Amino acid sequence: MSSPTATARAAGAPAAAPARRADVAALVRELGVTTVRYPGGNFVSGYRWEDGVGPKAERPVRRDLAWHSTETNQFGLDEFITWTRTLGIEPMMAVNLGTRGLQEALDLLEYANHPGGTALSDRRAANGHPQPHAVRMWCLGNEMDGPWQIGHKTAREYGRLAAEVARAMRMSDPGLELVACGSSGSSMPTFGAWEAEVLEETYDLVDYISLHAYYEEHDGDLASFLASATDMDHFIESVVATADAVRARLGATKRVNLSFDEWNVWYLSRHQAAEPRTDWPVAPRVIEDRYHLADAVVVGGLLISLLRHSDRVTAASLAQLVNVIAPIMTEPGGPAWRQTTFHPFALTAATAAGTVLRVEPESPVRETARYGAVPVVDAVATHDPEHGRAAVFVVNRAVDEPVTLHVDLRGLAAERVVSCRTLHDDDVYAANTAEHPDRVTPAENKDTALDGGRLSVVLPPVSWTVLTLEVPRA
Repeated sequence: MSSPTATARAAGAPAAAPARRADVAALVRELGVTTVRYPGGNFVSGYRWEDGVGPKAERPVRRDLAWHSTETNQFGLDEFITWTRTLGIEPMMAVNLGTRGLQEALDLLEYANHPGGTALSDRRAANGHPQPHAVRMWCLGNEMDGPWQIGHKTAREYGRLAAEVARAMRMSDPGLELVACGSSGSSMPTFGAWEAEVLEETYDLVDYISLHAYYEEHDGDLASFLASATDMDHFIESVVATADAVRARLGATKRVNLSFDEWNVWYLSRHQAAEPRTDWPVAPRVIEDRYHLADAVVVGGLLISLLRHSDRVTAASLAQLVNVIAPIMTEPGGPAWRQTTFHPFALTAATAAGTVLRVEPESPVRETARYGAVPVVDAVATHDPEHGRAAVFVVNRAVDEPVTLHVDLRGLAAERVVSCRTLHDDDVYAANTAEHPDRVTPAENKDTALDGGRLSVVLPPVSWTVLTLEVPRA
């Protein structure tokens, strides 16, 4: 699995700011982002891509129905591509299959990727981009199973449309990687049936089926919240089973993989409880959740789940990147800082490499209200003999007690512990702020020992830890 990725905005948050702010760009680099999905989630289902190209003075102002705001279109496709190339990030595009369809998707593909000599590719060149943008990965709409989505469709309606668009896009470029919309969450009433019907229409035409999931603490139930990754495990394994069942039924040879292209901690219930807006502001401050230590530990647990399933989850996008439910926070004209959730993402992106090793921890279990009996400890490991390193990622979900982890590393012939960094705070609701940006940061864990290939480390309660190890080079 490649390094974890992050999505772009879904709404009217100021998209141009990262291009101007060196501090934000530096944090994006430190985060380890490899791909960014654009132009976002719900927003794309009403988006006219051509509004955001060409001279800025001539770009129309539109209403964004998804987030009830005004879109000025001063940041569009070409600015996005310039930003991603500047930071060495691969762009991942989404096409509007809510209010638009086949022709608009083909027009966008021609503008973005065709070398030249056609009306739309020449228009791109005239706009200052003679070289094609060469976007490889394309999402065929967003969350089309959700009644909140502009242009919401049934599975059969969406599947037919996605198949038509995918087939035509492949006529233009057979090497594209295409993502069909899966369920917006495992709690959707159509979950399972949606994937089956969509893949029956699109199986031979797409490479991925998408998954989206968000988690939050409900009613002070911290134990269940810390176990959120068990739900992610179930979600992934259910979609894999459905996709493989369709494969068997169709007699197909290829496997469709999973793109978990929206996942995060999001206090959605707060957003849903807010009074609906009646005005149409420009760049309103929406869903700017402030994350605490427990949120970061959950994000670390979700990363463990994604790594464990990296044989089939071959793309994954943290939603989102800056300000909006994001690991990076900024103030206009003020500072930028790392939220608590920044740290497990950045450390995993920097450390996970090579082959993912599935581990089966033997752990005490605790009862949770939402997920039943859940292991206190969850872990995964990676092995990179080319560079002589391995890593172990582990989460302690226990609310009130430390756990001593014992790991048998003799099979890896581990030579020494390079580092052991633990994200923990005695206050599980401690957060980073503009005034105290480093209140919660990973610290070196000194309670670590390696003797004869056997490792032990003390894991504080409500903590996420990454151990890096030196191993023989291949």
